[in-house]
Amino acid sequence: MAKNNYKEFKISSWAIDSKMTVYVIMAIILFAGLAAYYTMPREDFPEIVETKIYVSSVNPGNAAEDVEKFITEPLEEEFNDIGGVKEITSTTVQDYSIVIVEFEESVDVDVAKTKVKDKVDIVKAETTWPTMDNGAKVEPNVFDLNFSEEMPILNINLTGDFTVQQLKDYAEHLQDKVELLPQIKEATVRGAEEMEVEIAVDIYKMSASKVSFDNIINAIRSENTTISGGNVLTNGLRKNIRVLGEIDDPQELQNVVVKRDGGNIFLRDIAEIKFREKDRTTFAREYGKPVVMLDVKKRAGKNMIEAVESIKQIVQEEEANYYPESLHISLTNDQSIKTENQVNDLVNNIIFGVILVVLVLMFFLGFRNALFVGFAIPLSMFMSLAIVSFFGLTLNTMVLFGLVMGLGMLVDNGIVVVENVYSLMAQGMPRLKAAKQGMGEIAWPIIASTATTLAAFFPLGLWPGTIGKFMIFFPITLSIVLFSSLFVALIINSMLTSRFMETEEEPLSRKRLIRTSAIMAGVGAILLIAGFAVDSGGFRGMGNLLIFFAIMLWVYKYALAGAVDYFQYTSLKKLENFYE
Repeated sequence: MAKNNYKEFKISSWAIDSKMTVYVIMAIILFAGLAAYYTMPREDFPEIVETKIYVSSVNPGNAAEDVEKFITEPLEEEFNDIGGVKEITSTTVQDYSIVIVEFEESVDVDVAKTKVKDKVDIVKAETTWPTMDNGAKVEPNVFDLNFSEEMPILNINLTGDFTVQQLKDYAEHLQDKVELLPQIKEATVRGAEEMEVEIAVDIYKMSASKVSFDNIINAIRSENTTISGGNVLTNGLRKNIRVLGEIDDPQELQNVVVKRDGGNIFLRDIAEIKFREKDRTTFAREYGKPVVMLDVKKRAGKNMIEAVESIKQIVQEEEANYYPESLHISLTNDQSIKTENQVNDLVNNIIFGVILVVLVLMFFLGFRNALFVGFAIPLSMFMSLAIVSFFGLTLNTMVLFGLVMGLGMLVDNGIVVVENVYSLMAQGMPRLKAAKQGMGEIAWPIIASTATTLAAFFPLGLWPGTIGKFMIFFPITLSIVLFSSLFVALIINSMLTSRFMETEEEPLSRKRLIRTSAIMAGVGAILLIAGFAVDSGGFRGMGNLLIFFAIMLWVYKYALAGAVDYFQYTSLKKLENFYE
């Protein structure tokens, strides 16, 4: 009894029999991919939130031993009672303490922060908790770190023939504008410090006048305060009365009476008062020259390119309407350029991948059949972008790396599908039957091949710690790309081969060549002009591609077609005979 070798893969057979449904799926993938490409947030690094909560406390004027005894140790003892804590570490120096509470990976960061804040409130309520000189308790700062929010995306430098404080005022004006953007987390001023009042007390004059530091502190505190003066009833409305006593001009401090003992002793008699910048904690330079800089950081998950473009627009508006002409503003460390270049490189790799795949495969399968494989590349990438966007990922370095890596792998499934159907048709089998049987023969092998490729990258997703959170985006993206290529090969390529595959190339007539190339070149020129008119890179790119394809049709007609025929019918047969 003869064995029946005919078999089908049901999913692919359904796709072959349901061509209109597959056309709709192709349209959905195309539009979803384009929408994802233009709307996905672009950033340099993926959003990585550590399961660590930081508690920092500042207690000026205290030795490290005292800070550890009264702040660090009580906090650590209380944090030990929190569930899910993996490790507690602390560092204590003069005037400063920081405690790091690391939780298990399963604990949500917001929940962990809430638990830590509750414990901090309990410790602060104790009578032994230290206080500042003004009587207020030391206030610990509880926070977590998100790497994508800690890396500056842009530096705005302000220079000119102005004092540092004038430049700082201009920078703060721009800071207020920039921080209103929804994409921006904060903009920090660098290279300029806040002003402070310095009271340099002469210890010898203090001793001669019998004045203590407490006399000076209490005198300044009592003179520099605003108090309530009660309230009055006017026309049925009760209004509060405030007695303003805050000092606006530092020179007013010279007339503060620090002691009344047989006469008034003024602050100016025992101290020198200066109004100056605080000690420098930041330095900003541009080409070796000092500048006042705005350090801009964006929010996690927001589009970096949109954020930078909005900032540039704000800078242009303020330069035209608010800032003096002599003020020079420059933008440096623009991370959006790097991210935009990476995205553009991905697009270029897709285009060159299609061209090279079609160019190579046309020598073996013909130009028409090579287009099936070439068509699978952009369709698989569009589907991958749509899925990546659906899962809430951003176009960052690791995702783009996964997409580029997958670009070289996704073509394999399409080649196997097209070649197997082509070989069955070359043996005389009808196109529809060849497509169904061809898919039935190679469906499970290409599924197994894709699974083994994914298995090689699976361990990257198991990498522990912060590095693991960073690396996991690569295997996730690669899995999505290979799944998309498998879907396109089994569903879309199977339908296209069953409808359009030919074993022999139909000669491209000169009349058809002129008509096709003219249409493509005309539409390309219109898109190119529109792209320059509205400053759209997408229109310019499509226009250039259509013009390029129109030129390549002529190259194929008068150069490549003859080379393809010679290779298929002469060189390839010689190679086969030599092998036999």
